[in-house]
Amino acid sequence: MNARSAARIEHLVTSGTFSLDGQTFDVDNNVWIVGDDSEVVVLDAPHDVDAIATAIGDRRLLAVLCTHAHDDHVRRAPELAERFSTSGHRVPVLLHPADRQVWELTHPQVPTTDLVQGEVVTVAGTELHVLHTPGHTPGAVCVYAPALGTVFTGDTLFAGGPGATGRSFSSFPTIVDSIRDVLLELPPETRVLTGHGQDTTIGDEAPHLDEWITRGH
Repeated sequence: MNARSAARIEHLVTSGTFSLDGQTFDVDNNVWIVGDDSEVVVLDAPHDVDAIATAIGDRRLLAVLCTHAHDDHVRRAPELAERFSTSGHRVPVLLHPADRQVWELTHPQVPTTDLVQGEVVTVAGTELHVLHTPGHTPGAVCVYAPALGTVFTGDTLFAGGPGATGRSFSSFPTIVDSIRDVLLELPPETRVLTGHGQDTTIGDEAPHLDEWITRGH
């Protein structure tokens, strides 16, 4: 029987732009790769497909999982999926259906595979649980890996508060509900790996919920 190495989390940062509502900003994005020496899942594929492909190497890419459909998180997702697809294995791009309208701003008529609340994606024997956490976008999701003590929050929760909600398709009351009712219910020691910037923990962020509500978006 072949021994299998434990699932691990790998991290790289890519740089590019984010565009919405007629404005464009320079951004650095976190890309998270979960898996082992044989197979991986990529969470978000923003700017540099070659850098992500190099990090994957010759491993099998099971899926590109999108935390939400803003262009700085999905710009290279179809290209990355296509690069690692073979005649016997089509790599899906997984996206919550409520973000389809946002997706089409960047990739009109490009299909995705629905990713929904409660779905479990398994990679290297590790379960990734999909949590629908709307607010930053209607179809924003976080991905909880209990065995790794980690939640990948995309742009829903950062060190210091919720993701931005001052643009199209977003809602501050909704993101607050998502954080309060979903994320803050996770164990306090859970690591929070975000779409931009530094990591944090649920326990470090939980005491500040009322401050965020007072501050607003």
